[in-house]
Amino acid sequence: MNKSFLITIVSILAFFPFAIFAQDSSSSKVAWTFSGKKTGDSNYQIVLHGKIAKGWKLFSTTMPEDLPNSRINLDSSTKNFATIESVKENGKLVEAKEPLLDNVSVKYFEDEVDIEANLKVTVRTSDIKGAITFMAYKGEEFTDPETVPFKFSFSPNGELIAKSGGLQESAASSNELKRKTIDLKNPVNSCGGTGAENNRSKSLWGIFILGFFGGLIALLTPCVFPMIPLTVSFFTKRSQDRKKGIANALLYGFFIFLIYVLLSLPFHFLSSVNPEVLNNISTNLWLNLFFFLVFIVFALSFFGLFEITLPSGLSNAVDSKAGMSGMVGIFFMALTLALVSFSCTGPILGSLLAGSLSSDGGAWQLSSGMAGFGFALALPFAIFALFPGWLHMIPKSGGWMNTVKIVLGFVELALAIKFFSNADLVEHWGLLKREIFFAIWIVCGVCTVLYLFGILKFKHDPPPIKPGALRIFFGIIFLAFTIYLLPGVTKTKYANLSLISGFPPPLSYSIYGRDLVKLNGIEADFVNDYEKALEKAKELKRPVLIDFTGWACVNCRNMEENVWPDPRVKDLIQNNFVLVSLYVDDRARLPEDQQFIFNSATNEKKKIRTIGDKYATLQSENFSISSQPYYVIVSPDEELLVNPVAYTPKIEKYAAWLKCGLDAYKGLK
Repeated sequence: MNKSFLITIVSILAFFPFAIFAQDSSSSKVAWTFSGKKTGDSNYQIVLHGKIAKGWKLFSTTMPEDLPNSRINLDSSTKNFATIESVKENGKLVEAKEPLLDNVSVKYFEDEVDIEANLKVTVRTSDIKGAITFMAYKGEEFTDPETVPFKFSFSPNGELIAKSGGLQESAASSNELKRKTIDLKNPVNSCGGTGAENNRSKSLWGIFILGFFGGLIALLTPCVFPMIPLTVSFFTKRSQDRKKGIANALLYGFFIFLIYVLLSLPFHFLSSVNPEVLNNISTNLWLNLFFFLVFIVFALSFFGLFEITLPSGLSNAVDSKAGMSGMVGIFFMALTLALVSFSCTGPILGSLLAGSLSSDGGAWQLSSGMAGFGFALALPFAIFALFPGWLHMIPKSGGWMNTVKIVLGFVELALAIKFFSNADLVEHWGLLKREIFFAIWIVCGVCTVLYLFGILKFKHDPPPIKPGALRIFFGIIFLAFTIYLLPGVTKTKYANLSLISGFPPPLSYSIYGRDLVKLNGIEADFVNDYEKALEKAKELKRPVLIDFTGWACVNCRNMEENVWPDPRVKDLIQNNFVLVSLYVDDRARLPEDQQFIFNSATNEKKKIRTIGDKYATLQSENFSISSQPYYVIVSPDEELLVNPVAYTPKIEKYAAWLKCGLDAYKGLK
């Protein structure tokens, strides 16, 4: 395989999160507001008011084309019926020579300016659309040309109404997100609570164990397994005494562990800047499609179509450092192992990365998984250094390792489908409904079974031999799992496969429409419409159960498909509450007139463009938490009835919390 391709993958994996986070981080040096008025039968004036940041200078519209300037432009569709007849600027215009532009005379405004454009309009049935493109500077810092769109509509009596002009701060819209009546510190009843520290501790240990098992799988791959006896023998024979050899081997194992933990550190900086950024990364369209393609490439490599190798220059550079004596040399030996084993460990690490950075995950979860993975890789080097006589007990490298690679190839294909499913869900493409997802997994399972039983062959397999007991054992396991998947394509009560809830799309995302969720779970009264839920609650005189959830949230699916369908919970919700599900990772765009800039409690300006932006902010601003699932019970007047809860897999505990919320509401009445 082309060597430059792999280094591209590594680079994107390392820096993609930063690119995603940075792409929306720039803030304009000029805040624009817009207004318009009718000045004649077919004459109109639009006014663009610019509030210029302190110390910055906005270039005038009178500046020539070959110098920094500002310009008003109408969209091509608007030019068919409207033309700009004149432009006037109102403000303190300064003209001075600018040394950075070879002492050319420039014109600019400071503090604020009104730019008035007079229009001639022939038709008043379409919106007037256009944009202000401008440049500004401060000292030696010049901005790139920045464009802010505007749109005006005509009222029934022919007046001009500003509809939007890029994202603007909106007090009314901000009040919709910061609900003043919700008092998190004073619920009516004191039951509930997230128990965040205890839950987090359990979650971290659980992910550590998953990472540990991932590391054990990586040990069995051809990239890592042959290195164990070679490396241990190297340390024990190279050292002057056995104690020194054991110490060096243990240090080598520690450095392996440390390297994988260090890989997770950048994500801690991201989450400290913005607690929602990890969720934005995990549900990002392009990142999920990228992982989908990478996993397909890894699977094809495991099938033997090509070999993925690191660039020889990089490997040689690191390997040369490994020859140094002392701790530095041992560290680079560990780094060499991490690099040369990447073609086998990369797919497993990719699963860990994408799985941890979910809407219910985070940087600490990723660190825990990486720590478990690194610990599993380091463990055999430490054990066999302490007990070198055990080396002869491990099996020799051989054809069985190729079997492991092929099976991992099919697993990678299945995981690739999961990433494509994430993109499909948050973008609402409707391409990979639940039943199609299961059908693809079933095909992968059947192929794995046929391969393990010796029916399906690959060109790099050893000569045909009768499958051994271990291969048949795993073949039976994959066969049982594949049979378990079969009801997933049906419209029956057996279609809810609770053991793998969270991996396939939710029950509501089905080719059978809403029928599947009605058969197997609870259908929300409202999806992504909090205001309508409140109206319904007032009408029915019921409390509102708010479900902060996510399309790519595994624990959310566990609750919806394992806890909610239980009669003890289902009856309580359906008969006593108005249930509204708010998806914090929904990438569907809000209508233009509903997009705005939200000024948070910490004075940070956040752009609300999508449904997910809106409800993620609603959750974080009112409940100071950004993880999902998260459940809240409020009265129709938005009085908090009980402490909110997070992931609560114990049915009795969740049902008791619902009853407590219902009792609190009855007490209010």
